[in-house]
Amino acid sequence: MTPPRAWQRMLSGRRLDLLDPAPLDIEIEDIAHGLSFVARWNGQTSGDWPYSVAEHSLLVEELFARLYPAEPVRWRLAALLHDAPEYVIGDMISPVKAAVGAAYGELDERLTAAVHLRFGLPAVLPKELKRKIKRADKVSAWLEATAIAGFTEREATRLFGRLPEAQCQGLSIVLRPPLEARADYIARHAALLAAL
Repeated sequence: MTPPRAWQRMLSGRRLDLLDPAPLDIEIEDIAHGLSFVARWNGQTSGDWPYSVAEHSLLVEELFARLYPAEPVRWRLAALLHDAPEYVIGDMISPVKAAVGAAYGELDERLTAAVHLRFGLPAVLPKELKRKIKRADKVSAWLEATAIAGFTEREATRLFGRLPEAQCQGLSIVLRPPLEARADYIARHAALLAAL
């Protein structure tokens, strides 16, 4: 009996084994392409385009830099890549993750470690850094929830915490074609690598 296939071929030609991902099989172009076509909020957002995980990741990196300006560039790179595994496993909303259980978390951790190693980050980030990235992620979720996902500010605050208004000045949720988000994600990744 042949075991089920656990790898996916990427547009770059790489073949990524989801059960044993190798850092050398990970390319930023594949990540950016996949994330630019994965819709946040299961696509339940207003507007003419879905809000992609690539767009969300760009916002989280910007928020991380605003919330924690003293953090080094390498941790900004970690913030940009915080949802990178979703380029192959998709974006599951929190209620689905809770229903699926530990198996999803284990898969996500394996892929995250491979992504981090590929781009010169530690396989497992320090807990305090993960907390800071999660904070930026929640601020992004608050902004997205109230701008395009139909949540009231009160509901978003209850779910994601209070909005740090000073650090959010001038930010907006951008809905645009996937190829534009893909290009900006690749460019931001390149800029962060160049600044290391």
